[in-house]
Amino acid sequence: MINPLDWLLGLFSLDIGIDLGTANTLVAVRGKGLVINEPSVVAIEKDTKRVLAIGQDAKEMVGRTPANIVAIRPLRDGVISDFDVTETMIAHFIKQVHDKAFWFVPRPRIVVGLPSGVTEVEKRAVHDAAINAGAREVHLIEEPMAAAIGAGLDVSSSRGSMVVDIGGGTTEVIVVSLQGIVVSRSVRVAGDEMDEDIMNYARQKYNLVIGERMAERAKIAIGSAYPLEEEELFPLRGRNLITGLPEEVLISSVEIREALSNSVNIIVDSVRSALDETPPELVADLMEQGIVLAGGGALLKGLPERLTDETKIKVIIADEPMSCVARGAQAVLENIEVLRSVLTDTQWHGPIA
Repeated sequence: MINPLDWLLGLFSLDIGIDLGTANTLVAVRGKGLVINEPSVVAIEKDTKRVLAIGQDAKEMVGRTPANIVAIRPLRDGVISDFDVTETMIAHFIKQVHDKAFWFVPRPRIVVGLPSGVTEVEKRAVHDAAINAGAREVHLIEEPMAAAIGAGLDVSSSRGSMVVDIGGGTTEVIVVSLQGIVVSRSVRVAGDEMDEDIMNYARQKYNLVIGERMAERAKIAIGSAYPLEEEELFPLRGRNLITGLPEEVLISSVEIREALSNSVNIIVDSVRSALDETPPELVADLMEQGIVLAGGGALLKGLPERLTDETKIKVIIADEPMSCVARGAQAVLENIEVLRSVLTDTQWHGPIA
C-alpha cells in the first residue's frame, strides 16, 4: 500500500523510464522524451566514501584519479555489482530530472529496463535500490522488450518482430509477438568486451598499453564489422610495455575489425541461433519487415550489412538506437493498461493506480 504522503508528492512528480546500463544510464520522462544520457560511473573518495562526481564528470576521472579517489562503474553486465553506489546514482538522476522542484521531495513512478537473463535476486536489488533512491513505485521490464517498444514496433501484434539490443555489457536478441517473448538469447558480449578486444590487440601486436577510453575512441572512430568503402587510420596513444615510455601507433580499421572479430562473431551467432528456433510463420514476418538493431552497439559501422549477409534478412538500425530502452520504458508508463503484461515485477506490485 502506498504511503499517503508519497501519493500526494507523486502528483507533482514525473513518471520516468530508466535504462540502467553498464556503460550509460539513460532517462526518459513522460511527455518530455529523453532528458539524461550519462555514463554509469560514480567517483568516490576511498576513505570517507564521499561521492565526488556522477556521470560524465566521473567518467573523465577514469584512469586519472589519485590513490584516494576511485571511479566506480556500479553495474557489470547489466546487473548491480555495487548496491549502495547504484542507489546513489539513481537518486542523483531522479533529483536531476526534478531539478526545479525545490519545495518537495520527488516520488516518481519508474520503469527500469534490465537484461532478460537476470535472476530474481538481481531484479529485487534494482527494485530496492530505486525505492531507496526515492521512487514511490518501481516496475521492471526486460531491456529487449523495452527496446522493441522504443523502436516503434507493435509488440501487441501477432506479427513477429526481432530486436537485437547491443549495450555495454550484454547483447540480447528477442523475437516478440502478442506482447510475449517467443525466442530469447542473451550473451555477455557487447560494447565493453569490444573495448577489451582492442586493448588486448594493441598489447599483443604493438606492446602498447592503452586505456578503456582510448579503446572506445578507436572503436567509435574506425571500428567496423564489415569492410569499409575506404579504410581509415587512427592514432592509438599509450605506454610501450618494453621501454615504459609513451608511444603513438597508427592503427588501421582493418586491424580494429580483426580485433573485434571474435565479439562480432558471437553476436552474429546469437542472432542465427535465435532465428533457428523461431517458428516458420514468424520467420516469414521477419523476412518481410526485417530485424531491428538497438543499443549503442548498433552504431558499429557495417554491422547491419554483416548481419544481413549472415541471416539473409534485411537488418535496419532503429531511430536513436541508444535511447530505445529508456524511451520504451517511458512508453509503458504512458500506455500501462495496454502494455501491463510486458512488465516482469508482478510479484511485488498490485495494479497501478
